Amino acid sequence: SVKGMVIVLAVIFCATIVQGFPMFKGGRCLCIGPGVKGVKVADIEKATIIYPSNNCNKIEVIITLKAHKGQRCLNPKSKQA
Repeated sequence: SVKGMVIVLAVIFCATIVQGFPMFKGGRCLCIGPGVKGVKVADIEKATIIYPSNNCNKIEVIITLKAHKGQRCLNPKSKQA
């Protein structure tokens, strides 16, 4: 029916508009908590620095470990960071 189609289109339209807005003030940071103080340099495959943005209002340092051991958040205030 036409009425059902209008409702579906309205929902899709609203979803596309709202998609760009943050859901809450703090945003979504990738690192929860302060992070680790240090990681063995030999275990580091890659280091990524994510600067404050609309999604998260703090600097995040994400360390990817070798041999598929995952990722760790490094405390940006630590000596190693």
